[in-house]
Amino acid sequence: MAIISPFRALRPTPASARAVAEVPYDVVNTEEARALAAGNPLSFLHVSRAEIDLPSGTNPYSDAVYTKARENFASLKATAPLVLEDSPTLYVYRLQREQHVQTGVAGCFSVAEYDADIIKKHERTRKDKEDDRTRHIIELRAQTGPVFLIHTASSAVSSIVELTTQRSQLFDFTAGDGVKHTLWPVAAADTQSLVAAFKAMPGLYIADGHHRAASAARTRQHLRGTSAAAGEWDTFLAVAFPDDQMNVLPYNRLVKDLGTHTLETFLTALGQAVSVSKGGPAAPARKGEVSMYLAGAWYTLGLGAVPAGTSAAHGLDVSRLQDLVLTPLLGIGDVRTDKRIDFVGGARGTAALESAVSSGEAAVAFSMYPVSVGDLMAISDAGGIMPPKSTWFEPKLRDGLLSHVI
Repeated sequence: MAIISPFRALRPTPASARAVAEVPYDVVNTEEARALAAGNPLSFLHVSRAEIDLPSGTNPYSDAVYTKARENFASLKATAPLVLEDSPTLYVYRLQREQHVQTGVAGCFSVAEYDADIIKKHERTRKDKEDDRTRHIIELRAQTGPVFLIHTASSAVSSIVELTTQRSQLFDFTAGDGVKHTLWPVAAADTQSLVAAFKAMPGLYIADGHHRAASAARTRQHLRGTSAAAGEWDTFLAVAFPDDQMNVLPYNRLVKDLGTHTLETFLTALGQAVSVSKGGPAAPARKGEVSMYLAGAWYTLGLGAVPAGTSAAHGLDVSRLQDLVLTPLLGIGDVRTDKRIDFVGGARGTAALESAVSSGEAAVAFSMYPVSVGDLMAISDAGGIMPPKSTWFEPKLRDGLLSHVI
């Protein structure tokens, strides 16, 4: 089953929601966060990326950053202001970007179910990022950004969601990136029906937010050591969307240099590993193809048939590119730690790849075909792990609209 619980949300007023709401902390670097928050003292980035209010070059994991985050959170509560709901509530959260619309349910989900793999993962996490968000939660005593979950589409859920969206909105605004965010509180009379509809599901899947979920689990372990009683730390904040509304974009690759190769020797070696044809689209047309930008030109790479017996995770294009090209030809080992590789979310488009190569920031770029939601769910069901940076879900949830006080 999948347990969802209403919670007393800490939230901005409708008048300040647009100013407070910000992109997830981990989709921007420090300088990007500083630029986004400039001139906006209500931006939630002052809380989620508090190093932006400290001298340039400050270690984002230093004690001063967490102290500043705590101070900024207290200040934001007073100035936004942030309001703590009187009673536990579930919410319907709709995202719209151009013609794409997805509508999910926001609430608190079970950390125990996360630990038991009822809430299923498809990525490994990094200890340093877990350490960061765990300390952030403990210092603030709040989960300030939701995990993005997927559930198998359910008529029982969708009927309550549809009913809720016919009522008065709590928030309704369009952010600077063009994404429209609309939230409705679920009526108390419908809450138990919605809880029961989720309870009928066999499980849930993490789309985005593996580090947030892992950090919630570590926070629970830490705080349970201080109390025998159950607490708000037994749950974590998330929004669950139906699988048939997901919009998955590719996560593209940039490699800073050609390693030991010249342009000519790389193309020769590449042609021996995969099929290569000059020209073709900047975005691959089908699974099994990768578009490559090198020396001012696009190439189409054919990865060939997936060998029999290959697991679903190893059969993904990102895995096959790694095994056929990045590791043997370019010497890229662990992509989580190798400084020679970088990743570009599909929302930035292929022009960002061309720009990176043309400017000398990278030597070669690889434009990927997006992983399907079906592949993600199948791999998760099998207990498999996808390569890092395999999927980019768009549009993104916003931090600061709903916080869970623990």
